[in-house]
Amino acid sequence: MLPGGTQLPIWRLDGVILMALLHAGPVEFVYYWLHRALHHHYLYSRYHSHHHSSIVTEPITSVTHPFAELITYYVLFSTPLITTVLTGAGSIVLAFGYITYIDLMNNMGHCNFELIPKWLFTIFPPLKYLMYTPSFHSLHHTQFRANYSLFMPLYDYLFSTVDKTSDTLYETSLKKQDDSLDVVYLTHLTTPESIYHMRLGLVSLASKPHHHASSEWYKWLLWPVTLLSMMITWIYGRTFVVERNRLNKLKLQTWAISKYNMQYFSQRQNESINRLIEEAILEAEEKGARVISLGLLNQGEELNRYGGLFVHKNPELKIKVVDGSSLAVAVLTNSIPDGTTQVVIRGILTKVAYATAFALCQKGIQVVTLREDEHEKLIRSFGGKSESKNLLVSRSYCQKIWLVGNGLTEEEQSKAERGTMFVPFSQFPPAKKRRKDCTYHLTPAMATPAALENVDSCENWLPRRVMSAWRIGGIVHALEGWNEHECGYTISNVDTVWDAALRHGFVPLTIPTQS
Repeated sequence: MLPGGTQLPIWRLDGVILMALLHAGPVEFVYYWLHRALHHHYLYSRYHSHHHSSIVTEPITSVTHPFAELITYYVLFSTPLITTVLTGAGSIVLAFGYITYIDLMNNMGHCNFELIPKWLFTIFPPLKYLMYTPSFHSLHHTQFRANYSLFMPLYDYLFSTVDKTSDTLYETSLKKQDDSLDVVYLTHLTTPESIYHMRLGLVSLASKPHHHASSEWYKWLLWPVTLLSMMITWIYGRTFVVERNRLNKLKLQTWAISKYNMQYFSQRQNESINRLIEEAILEAEEKGARVISLGLLNQGEELNRYGGLFVHKNPELKIKVVDGSSLAVAVLTNSIPDGTTQVVIRGILTKVAYATAFALCQKGIQVVTLREDEHEKLIRSFGGKSESKNLLVSRSYCQKIWLVGNGLTEEEQSKAERGTMFVPFSQFPPAKKRRKDCTYHLTPAMATPAALENVDSCENWLPRRVMSAWRIGGIVHALEGWNEHECGYTISNVDTVWDAALRHGFVPLTIPTQS
């Protein structure tokens, strides 16, 4: 609409210089005095007090203003854009760059977290007057009568309205220690788009189970971003914090290794993955954590013998390494409906599968395998105990409860009787759910206590506020103060762990009604 604004060039250097001068001069100067005027009791009570209702600020605070203030700011910030266009010095990069600068600095100043490194001011001392920091502006929201500047503290220094504690608060904020830590749950990325399902990704996806949101059409449009995130995680190559929670006095964190499922299935990656897991265990111990539980593929038998490798390599470990298998077994055995006499077990046999089969046989429930080799492996794992008489081989497919793991084929699913309930014993659900006339139970998990704080996202394919048994196992271990590792080929007392989980408020999931 403006003369000269219909065909802007991509870039003009003179426009950038003019824009910088206009912002540092008129915009910052006018904003400073406007801001001071808004703190006069007449305007403050009618307008600006709304913005200052946020004493502890967050990024959204930066745009929380009454309508009249927003119009005023819009006119002020559009002045450099209009001026550069009317003088013929405007450009597309300049327009987008200035708007981005305004939003970025505004959000940063209200983020309530000091992230500007001190070395920037050491290299270029005058920067102190040209760029504010989050701690500088936080003082304005707590002291009210100081630090009025927009983004450049220059005018506060010129007119003596700088809070005297600005420098001290800045240095103190940078020295702040990390929060204390009790339990770490160590997981990893699964699929390339799993980054969106974490709290640091897209909130709308993170709040849903992974499989519910996996078909969102716009994820195809995000593939360039997905590829970029994969490159970043590959370059970063370290563990990062996904979520922080609190259960009463227990402080919990979830860490993720920047590796994907496909990398775990490559033996060439075993050494690098184990190195990352070991580094995470040692880092968690250094930060004071008492327990670290290994989730998903981080505890593979072929990878590190269910975590036993790390305890063997580091016999002086104070932190307890937990794989959560005992609670997973307890969840599975308590998921079997009363009156069940036979269950099928099918899939790659794991530590949890062996222990579950033994526990069921102890209860007098017959465990049926569909393959001779799996039957032989279970027989050997029982070590000649009398419970082995409850291990059977059958090809009738008439049982209505199937315990399934990785390796279950579509053909085997198709042979199950109508109304069969498939109960996964692995940390991953069946890759393909083919039968609409059957029920597919969740992977071993429990609902969390109401006291668990800060639970906004879903754990992979589980509903919100439902946590995998392997993760809960580490939490219960810390709550009970048990002083032994639960990893390798050892397993804790299943009944003891189950009773402890119930006592601390974890709730068994409702068994889905069979079709």
